Amino acid sequence: MAAMIFDTHAHYDNQAFDPDRDSLLSSLPDHGIGAVVNVGASIESTERAIDLTGKYPFIYGVAGVHPSECGGLEEKDIQWLKQQASLEKIVAIGEIGLDYYWEEPEHQIQKKWFCRQLALAREVKLPVVIHSRDAAKDTLEIMKSEKCGEIGGVIHCFSYSKEMAREFLNMGFYLGIGGVVTFQNARHLKEVVEYAPMDRLVLETDCPYLSPVPYRGKRNSSLNLPLVAEAVAKLKGIGGEEVERIAWENGMKLYQI
Repeated sequence: MAAMIFDTHAHYDNQAFDPDRDSLLSSLPDHGIGAVVNVGASIESTERAIDLTGKYPFIYGVAGVHPSECGGLEEKDIQWLKQQASLEKIVAIGEIGLDYYWEEPEHQIQKKWFCRQLALAREVKLPVVIHSRDAAKDTLEIMKSEKCGEIGGVIHCFSYSKEMAREFLNMGFYLGIGGVVTFQNARHLKEVVEYAPMDRLVLETDCPYLSPVPYRGKRNSSLNLPLVAEAVAKLKGIGGEEVERIAWENGMKLYQI
């Protein structure tokens, strides 16, 4: 039997899927996609992610607020997230972290809510899905000071150097690998994939974003994951199905499914 594919990070609640969400999601199992984790980025998108987990047996959810969306957060929102974390199909807190690509919200505000949501994850005993963009140093410092190795999780859409990868791997974190690994200019990421042990890598789309080549710039979906698996396989010197199989096991361990 062919390996099943686990999309460990998707945003099917995004409006890009409004025209055909149901038909697309219903078709995924027939294409070998056995599990999808739909990740919250705000209170509203977490609500939508929870709805999707109720409609599709193979979809799991992640509850949390993305750094770019944390400007208006209040403690009552954290308490709401805490309630959602007890739902059976909520498998992590995220996506949380730091994004310094944009000026807003201020870095101090991002750091505050990153730390608060890490504390929440520790409280509810769930792993974390970490978003870190142009913020390697601060992300690592916070993760060390908050002892994130005890919480566990994944650095989603990993985009840093091999040296940074080593730091996160040493904490026991998984690295999320998506369409960027197929880009010609993704030298750093390819080095990371070569370097990291296969049992610490998970496959993800971040759909509707980051479609692999040859669909770069178009709407992404879990159907494109075999292209990512092939790119990883080439770098690892193993077969694409082997990558899918190991990545499936890694995803199940990561999210404790």
